[in-house]
Amino acid sequence: MTADSSLDRRFDRALASLRGLAVGDALGSQFFVPANYPLLKRRDLPAGPWQWTDDTEMACSVLAVLARHERIDQDALAHSFAEHHDFDRGYGPAVNRMLRLIREGGDWRELAAALFKGQGSWGNGAAMRVAPLGAWYADDPEQATHQAEISAYTTHQHREAVVGAMAVAAAAALAANPAGPPTPTDLLDGVVALVPRSAVGAGLRRARDMLDYGDAATVAAVLGSGRRTSAHDTVPFALWSAARALGDFEQVFWTTAQVGGDVDTTCAIAGGVVAAHAAGAPPAAWLEQTEELPDWVPTAVRS
Repeated sequence: MTADSSLDRRFDRALASLRGLAVGDALGSQFFVPANYPLLKRRDLPAGPWQWTDDTEMACSVLAVLARHERIDQDALAHSFAEHHDFDRGYGPAVNRMLRLIREGGDWRELAAALFKGQGSWGNGAAMRVAPLGAWYADDPEQATHQAEISAYTTHQHREAVVGAMAVAAAAALAANPAGPPTPTDLLDGVVALVPRSAVGAGLRRARDMLDYGDAATVAAVLGSGRRTSAHDTVPFALWSAARALGDFEQVFWTTAQVGGDVDTTCAIAGGVVAAHAAGAPPAAWLEQTEELPDWVPTAVRS
């Protein structure tokens, strides 16, 4: 295999993951609307088109930087986030302010480090956008976690947020294995082995021990569903849901969405992980209902 064909495959996997992430994000966001709650219970689709949120917008920057640099360049990533920042996409107030200040010439290192009285953000924003990076590194899950760590620091410097991003990238890398998706236990065991000890890691170990539970609401009550928008309240449940039905995007989406919480983000994470492998692509009809990716997203490596 030539170097160029290897890069093309990396890009194709990452783009497929991004599309799954966007569908999960956009469709998940529809269930913040009370009128759509009955549809969720019946597993019926709301009327389209479905508009994606900041989860997808930031994931587009991740792919764009990988396509341009073939790795995460932190300065390029931070400035892409700031350049493409759309205030109306649902960003949190702290990130809105930080990205505005970066556009005005601020140093992302200082701004990210100063968040929340110098603790850094432990939110789920670094995790929600990173599945395409994991798919890019399907041939090297350890490198996926390393690059995810680098990517997280541009906005989220609390250790839990960083580990949350590492976990999602590891899951996407393992799910994208060309030989076929791993078993649910192997996926979560693999992720646990690749991330440092942390609250996120403890949640993942609980998620692994709950793989036989059939009631998603019970699992979410233990693991969290993003209601607190922290990485450790979001990532374990999203990866539990993804692990249980790798290869079945629809099943993963409905399982993830039904418990509520930060639905667009949990569904973006789970959708991006599952779609990292071709067997887990979202239904064509769902892609058609989802808002198209922005025109600045690359269509090939270095485009």
